[in-house]
Amino acid sequence: MTSESGQRPPAEVAAASADLRVAAGRLLRRLHAARESVEMTMAQAVVLSRLSVEGPMSVADLARAERVRPQSMRTTLGTLEQRGLVARAAHPTDRRQVLMSLSAAGAALLLQAQGAKEGWLAHAIATKLSPAEQDSLIAAIPLLARLGED
Repeated sequence: MTSESGQRPPAEVAAASADLRVAAGRLLRRLHAARESVEMTMAQAVVLSRLSVEGPMSVADLARAERVRPQSMRTTLGTLEQRGLVARAAHPTDRRQVLMSLSAAGAALLLQAQGAKEGWLAHAIATKLSPAEQDSLIAAIPLLARLGED
């Protein structure tokens, strides 16, 4: 119910916020479980995804982007590098820095993980939601995307 100003009461918005947080948390846990067949931690998946989208980055830039300490990022990158999922190269203008990039094996593993999650989600949407509910969900995706923007 909206007020005369067209806005929902704050208590209703707060309750919806809590419900959405719980639902999003459950959905994220299910998506993470769907990629369990792919041997990769969440931190590793995030780094591979960022390198896939943004291209080569320094350790410091990756750490800043993920809001972790450079030491933690070095540990994550070290594991990924040992597995051949990322590669290092000299920075073109600053020899003190190293750029990390996604290797072909890293790109393949990332696609496998994304496919597992999207496959599970597509199956859940198709089997758990009615066609009308599917329409509502599809219509809500741009709104959810806006909520996640900086």
